[in-house]
Amino acid sequence: MENQTEYFQQPEETIDIKKFAVRIIRNWYWLVISVSISYSIVYIINYYTDPLYSVSGTLVINDEKKSTAELLMNTLNTRKNLDNEIAILKSTKMAYKAINELPEFQISSYAVGRMRKTMLYKSSPFTVIPDSSSTNLKGYPVNVTILSKDKYLLEIDGVYKINKEMRFGDTYQDPNFKFTLFLKDANTFTSSGSLKYFFTMNDPNGMANMYRGKLGITYNERRGSVLTLSTVGLVPQMETDYINKLTEVYIRTGLEEKNQTSINTINFIDDQLSTVVDSLRKAEDKLQSFRLNNKILDVSTESSAIMERISKIQEQKATYDMQIKYYKYLLDYINKKKDFREVVAPSVLGISDPLIANYIADLAKAFTERSVMSLSANQVNPSLAPINAKIQNALSTLREYINENIRNSDIANADIDKKLSQIEREILQLPVTQRRLLNIERNFKLNDQIYNFLLQKRADAAIVKASNIADNKVLDPAVPENAVQISPQTSKNTTMGIVIGILIPIVILVLLEFFNNKIQDIKDIENITKVPILGSIGHNDRLSDIPVSDNPKAALAESFRALRTNLQYMMRSKDKKVICVSSTISGEGKTFCAVNLASIIAQSNRKTLLLSLDLRKPKIHRIFNLENTIGLSTYLIGRSKYEEIIVPTNMANLFISTSGPIPPNPAELLETSYIEEFINRARQDFDVIIMDTPPLAIVTDALLLTRFSDANIFVVRQNYSSKDVLKLVDDLHFKRDIKNIGILVNDVDYSKNYGYGKKYGYGYSYGYGYEVYYGESEKTKTGLSSRLLKLFKS
Repeated sequence: MENQTEYFQQPEETIDIKKFAVRIIRNWYWLVISVSISYSIVYIINYYTDPLYSVSGTLVINDEKKSTAELLMNTLNTRKNLDNEIAILKSTKMAYKAINELPEFQISSYAVGRMRKTMLYKSSPFTVIPDSSSTNLKGYPVNVTILSKDKYLLEIDGVYKINKEMRFGDTYQDPNFKFTLFLKDANTFTSSGSLKYFFTMNDPNGMANMYRGKLGITYNERRGSVLTLSTVGLVPQMETDYINKLTEVYIRTGLEEKNQTSINTINFIDDQLSTVVDSLRKAEDKLQSFRLNNKILDVSTESSAIMERISKIQEQKATYDMQIKYYKYLLDYINKKKDFREVVAPSVLGISDPLIANYIADLAKAFTERSVMSLSANQVNPSLAPINAKIQNALSTLREYINENIRNSDIANADIDKKLSQIEREILQLPVTQRRLLNIERNFKLNDQIYNFLLQKRADAAIVKASNIADNKVLDPAVPENAVQISPQTSKNTTMGIVIGILIPIVILVLLEFFNNKIQDIKDIENITKVPILGSIGHNDRLSDIPVSDNPKAALAESFRALRTNLQYMMRSKDKKVICVSSTISGEGKTFCAVNLASIIAQSNRKTLLLSLDLRKPKIHRIFNLENTIGLSTYLIGRSKYEEIIVPTNMANLFISTSGPIPPNPAELLETSYIEEFINRARQDFDVIIMDTPPLAIVTDALLLTRFSDANIFVVRQNYSSKDVLKLVDDLHFKRDIKNIGILVNDVDYSKNYGYGKKYGYGYSYGYGYEVYYGESEKTKTGLSSRLLKLFKS
């Protein structure tokens, strides 16, 4: 029961590290070949791949001065502001502006080499001047071959098929192109042969989209509001120019937007001044004319007091009038759906209402948010709907508040008008001349006050505009000398190539080892079954099927002698004479082992009988060049006698009973009493009887014969027999109770030193059936092709 328990325990699948290391060392040349190939591939990649460079610059986004507590409270707002600025920097509009201000980006020139093309940025030997009034095909290559300092060959391939010799300075024109080429430094130009180039006219929109897509912007929260802008390209100087131009356009655009409010304020005040100036000039002329005509240089004391009261009231009225004009200006802004980022601030005109200032600030912020989002989304994008709704609600609220303020201002003006009416009644009591002079002066001072107020506000707005500076600034401009090559990474690629070159054969060996279910060494057998191992037989490189007879001093003969010795421990008593030799499937060398075992036992002066009991595919008669007209099959059906089927061989003490003609029912014949009678009689006449039986996994004939055997040899073949056959051996031993069973490992390659004991250095390859491989010598083949075959065979 204990043995049965061990039989059902399956070993855990593992890889023998030592054996695997030995296999790698033995196949070192595959590592060398693999590393050489991978290194060559990496070298070609490194040499012929266009290098890519990364260029970066940093930009500081202005953040208002805040206390530590405020900064902690507004972390999210700061991040949102940075996200908005990043969206602006990555917008197509900003990229388009930058591209249009870089004339070198309009045309790309390349030098044509044997293996690759090289981009020439600001280093092309010629200059292309396209005709801006004509349409030039964008993105289509125009080939230029410089023939001399005066001439070049123009080629446009494809559907156009243009091939024309041109002079530098002459204009080329067709329906798709119109341009002129000039050779740079024509006086110093020298060439030993034709130089080939090509150029393309670039589409600004396409260039803008390309650079917008590859622009990378990052920020580190620990560095505050500092943005790092980076791009990747073939020419560091080109990428440097783009980043620097983009930051320049971005800062300038921000300053222009910042100045736009001051410009709008000045324009609004100028509109008001244009009407006030005319009224003021007329009032001044009327006052001067009245005084000259009436010879009045000054008003009386009573008139002065009235005038002072009127001036104060008119100043209030002027303030309300200006507020009403500003409110109407805002209503016009709302009705025309203008951008509130450019609206005149109420504080400019002395309106200190904090609520209306908050409304305008919120609207300006909402318009900014919508503008930023519009850079990456079209107008029908659903993400814009909440912002548009927010703007509409804010505009409606502001419109209601403005109308309410206008009504309040009208009420205040009505109250002022009442006060003026009271004063006018007092004026009526003055003399006519004084009364008329007072009215004229009142009108003049009113316009003069408004004029002076507007002039002061205009001056303030002009000062603000002049003092405006950009909110953002460049911290570190992009510099081509600081460019970093990111592709190809020569050292990294080389290292990876060597590593991959090493890993490929190792992975292949690991996979072969993992999926290889063949018996490879002693450990494979010991890990699966407890059935003892009787010995191992090397590879047969000789032409003979009986090498133990032809070369009895060879290592192969020695291995059969060792097997003969081990069998003596299983057959200790004299009455134990019968040895059954079998295997699982065809090709494991069962017959070869039986024949040579019988021969080596016969050489020890023991009378040996070799029985060819494989009645289905007999072979022993061919090995000994015997007739097979009669044999065991004819004996079992009673047509031959015992003495007739036992044939002596040319070897001393070795006799053979051939199988005879192949019967239609071998299993039934082996179940008859004739076979038992034959075995019992043979026991009396011979010292050792060896039965060569059919494979167990194919037919059951061998199982029928095990009842006569005293020792059972189960032949397995290295790198041929599946590990599953060992389960069959366990089944025979533990379940079917077949005693004295042992395993013989055949066709062992001792040169690989898989743990089979002595390293004899000889081998054998013999298959069950009729196909046999014969070597030319006893030495193991060690050629490259032989090792390759053995690698995949194993």
